Amino acid sequence: MEEDRLWKFRRPEWMNSVWARSAGVYAAGGLFSLAFYTLLDSAVWSKSARNASDLHVGFVDWLPFIFSSLGMLIINSVEKTRLSADSYAYSGSAVAWKARVVLFLGFAALAGGMAGGVTVCVLRYVVPGVPFPAMGMGVENVVANALVGLR
Repeated sequence: MEEDRLWKFRRPEWMNSVWARSAGVYAAGGLFSLAFYTLLDSAVWSKSARNASDLHVGFVDWLPFIFSSLGMLIINSVEKTRLSADSYAYSGSAVAWKARVVLFLGFAALAGGMAGGVTVCVLRYVVPGVPFPAMGMGVENVVANALVGLR
């Protein structure tokens, strides 16, 4: 085994193909569109006549999704080569350290969005004892943030 490797097991060769990368990109886009559709469905249903409760999806319900999306945007903006840039001669002034800090902030925004979605669901829907057709708005909020995180 090579001494400079991080993991004990090698990645399968089919994962290094162009097809696998394209499939991953399309799957990530599909998960994000499904997450957005889930939250949009919840918002549209909350304003419909079938919603028998006084609860409606507002900005507070959208805020965790915004933070989750912002976190994923930040994470995807960091180049993978910048994370180990200090070992190269062109690194300049601690490029890898800065990239790791930005990556940490992205993951923190993603986790904060997920935690915010759970908090909104618990405080607005579970604690007041909202019956389930209306509680579905809170559940869909959590599902949408989980799909963005899974993406």
